Amino acid sequence: MTAAHPLTVATPASPRITVLQSTGRPDDTTNPYLMQLFGALPPAVELRYFSIRDALLSRYDVFHVHWPEYLLRHDTWLGTAAKQVCMFLVLLRLWAMRIPVVRTLHNLRPHEDGGRRERALLAWLDRLTTRRIRIDAGAGNDDGAPAQAAADTILHGHYCDWFATAEVPASVLGRLLHFGLLRPYKGVEGLLASFHDIADGDISLRIVGNPASATMREAVQAACSHDPRVGALLQYVDNDVLAHEIGQAQLVVLPYRQMLNSGALLLALSLARPVLAPWSGANAAIAEEVGEGWLTLYRGELDAATLAAALRRQAGRDPRARPDLSRRDWPTLGAQHYDSYLRALHDMRR
Repeated sequence: MTAAHPLTVATPASPRITVLQSTGRPDDTTNPYLMQLFGALPPAVELRYFSIRDALLSRYDVFHVHWPEYLLRHDTWLGTAAKQVCMFLVLLRLWAMRIPVVRTLHNLRPHEDGGRRERALLAWLDRLTTRRIRIDAGAGNDDGAPAQAAADTILHGHYCDWFATAEVPASVLGRLLHFGLLRPYKGVEGLLASFHDIADGDISLRIVGNPASATMREAVQAACSHDPRVGALLQYVDNDVLAHEIGQAQLVVLPYRQMLNSGALLLALSLARPVLAPWSGANAAIAEEVGEGWLTLYRGELDAATLAAALRRQAGRDPRARPDLSRRDWPTLGAQHYDSYLRALHDMRR
């Protein structure tokens, strides 16, 4: 893997550049990570948001890609085919016009396989990538990116400012919480099974988020029916509701089967709630960064003993304590992104 480069900070005299983001114009459902990134970029960056028309016909200096598989997917097969044809044309333009591609590595690979055509287009995008942005601090992770793409490490920012005005209630003793879009790789079924094996009637589990499938919804609803200690809010929730749910947790549990980066983990820590998560190089680095006791890591499959022990360790925690997230302030991260865009332009021209 190419080593990460030290990043400089933008100045008022820095050159102006136009960056096309791979996501649409922001609205109320836009990922808060993206909203904070867009707001943190310096004035020298003119932002454009993705549409096929702009990607094919407008002028831009850099194409910044997040979660590229979503550029290739639709709810119908016909819509998927149309998006893939359009993206073929976009990639052709990027190649022909030598427009540098900067890709943020939110995941090593898509969590669900999109088929042969999608894999081929993603492989082409990988070959066109000029610079990668890694948002984890873990060392030694093979991200599988092509050797010619240099890497910059720019940490995932916190959510402290995003939720600064939210009302966060006191923790409920014994409350476990899993939140976010409920997808198979996040290990919700395993969490439900492990919790079922805990006999303590004073412990409760809350599941909050929109299920990605009817099967997932039915599994959570069945657990709620069979165990009165399990409760769920199975829908998309706004920031105020989410802050309330996280605030009531004594421990947030994220038993992901694949975990490189997690916005949910940073969100829980931003609201000063400890987290239980699987061991990885990235998570181990975060655990060291934020301070003792905020992130408990386990190896292998989650079980009842691990779950109960992690919850017991939260007894006596000072409710005024906060994890150290000082390395994840957005103004600095925005300037570092701008620097990465300039490096990509330099790399392509060189």
